[in-house]
Formats: sequence, C-alpha cells, structure tokens
Amino acid sequence: MERSEASARVAEAVHDLASDVVSALKGGDHSAARGGVTGTEGDGPWLAAVRMLGPDVLLPALVHGRPPHPQDVDACRRAAATFPPRADSSPVTVWSHWALTRMSDHPDARPAAPGSPAGAGPEHASGSPVGLAPEYGPGSPAGSAPEHASVPPAGSAPEYGPDHDGGSDGARDAWPAAVPWQQLAHQLALLAPLAVPGDTATAAAHGHAALAESAVARVARQRPVDLARGFVRAVRRRDWLQAAAAGRWLAVVDGVPETLGLDSGLDFVLLMGGADPRVDLHVHAAQHFRTLRSARAGREDGTGVRA
Repeated sequence: MERSEASARVAEAVHDLASDVVSALKGGDHSAARGGVTGTEGDGPWLAAVRMLGPDVLLPALVHGRPPHPQDVDACRRAAATFPPRADSSPVTVWSHWALTRMSDHPDARPAAPGSPAGAGPEHASGSPVGLAPEYGPGSPAGSAPEHASVPPAGSAPEYGPDHDGGSDGARDAWPAAVPWQQLAHQLALLAPLAVPGDTATAAAHGHAALAESAVARVARQRPVDLARGFVRAVRRRDWLQAAAAGRWLAVVDGVPETLGLDSGLDFVLLMGGADPRVDLHVHAAQHFRTLRSARAGREDGTGVRA
C-alpha cells in the first residue's frame, strides 16, 4: 500500500511539474520549477519528478534563448544527487542521469553563490566560459578533456556520454545502436529530453549542444527511417507519449521520410494525447524545433518557404 501511495504521489508530481514546464514553454515564464516544494519535508516526490523529466526542466531556457533560472538548476542538481544510477541500472537510466548532471553542471547553469560545489557533474567543470569540452565517448575517464574548447561538428569526434565515474562500470555506457527498430524507438522515447538542436547559439551557450552530440543523438541521426516507423507504430497503438517522444526526435534529425507527414502527425498526437502534459511538452518542443529548422532552411535557400 505504501509503495502504491508513493507511486501515486510521484505520478502526481510528474504531472504537475510537466505542466509547469509546458506553461513556461508557452508563456515565457522564467522558471519551470517555481511550483516545486523547496523544503526538506515532502519534497521527495517532487525531486523524483525532476529526475524523471531530466534536462527538460531546463528546456524553457533553450526555447526562449536565455540562461536557465537558478531555481531550476538547483532542482536538477538536487535530483541528480538524490537519485544516482545503481550499479545494475539500465543504459537508459545511466544516460538520463548523465544528461541531467551534464546540464546542471554546465558553467552557464552553475549558480555563482558561495559554496556551490565545483565538479558536481561528470566532468568536474571548472567554471570556464561559454565553450564546451571536446566530445568524449562513453567509458572515457571523467574530466579527460578541458572545458574551454568548442563542440566539434557532428561525427568529427567521439560523442559526449557517461564516464566511468558516472555511476556505471563503463561496459554499459555504450549506446546499443544495433537493436531492432521497435526497441530503438522505445529506448529513444525514454530519452526524448536528449532530443534538442545543437546548432543554435543558445544551445552552445547553455550546454544543450552536449546532448545533441551524444552517442544517443548520433544513433537517432543514423536511423531516421526506423524512428519514423516507431512513430507510426506508436500512433497506431495509441501510445501518445511514445509517439510524441519519437516525433520530437524526428524534429531534430535529417532524412525523415516526406511521406510521414510529421507536422500533421504531431498535431494529431497533441489532439489525442495532449491531456498528458508530457505529451504536450514533447509535441511543443518538436514543433518549436521544426520551426527553427524550417526558418534556417528558408534562409539558406533564400526562399523563406517552409521546408
């Protein structure tokens, strides 16, 4: 009974926090976690919700082009510290924890308050300027690269990812790329907060570029057709959360089949599943990213017509 009640409290907290994030995305609010319990009494379910939403708590900063609110950063850091992956955790759990820690430890996300723990994240960042560390691969030693270099283009170096000291033994850090498309779509849906554009100034400034250059994102870029198949399968199964998450990945990769009709598909998913704020969050993010890509494509070809 206690476990059931605890699960219900966490589910309620996830719903409320996702609603706050959606509100911040749509309304331009400065903080997504402003409604969270900040004291020690009763904040367990809320911190669990932050852990489950992961770096999406900081997504409004990317969408609105400004530094993340210190309250949101502190929530992410506390959640990562409270719920680290266990030795037997799945790769999805390890990667989601890495993403949350990576984002909350980025120099532009780290509060300037005295006593803030340097090195709270996997790379023990030293408070360097906006630039990010060169990409490093899963299983590489923590802190193996300096923090002052900029992110190389996709595919030019090993990807960002968890390290030996990130709560894992290294062997399970590598993303399982060679899996059936059904399993791929399911796993990527669980890691939808990593589906962000990495080629914008805001992404580079506030750390989201690291998520876009991870091994998870690389696999997604390599298998857009399989992602599209997963999107269609989720819609047919009326799994609106997985469909929204797959659609979000499709919004940030190239090679999406034109016959998929992603824009109308996202509208349909939102219509059918939008009562779930997590669905609303992923669809809103996907539509925003699609708009960014279309605007960029229009500037490049000089037409201004949506791609």
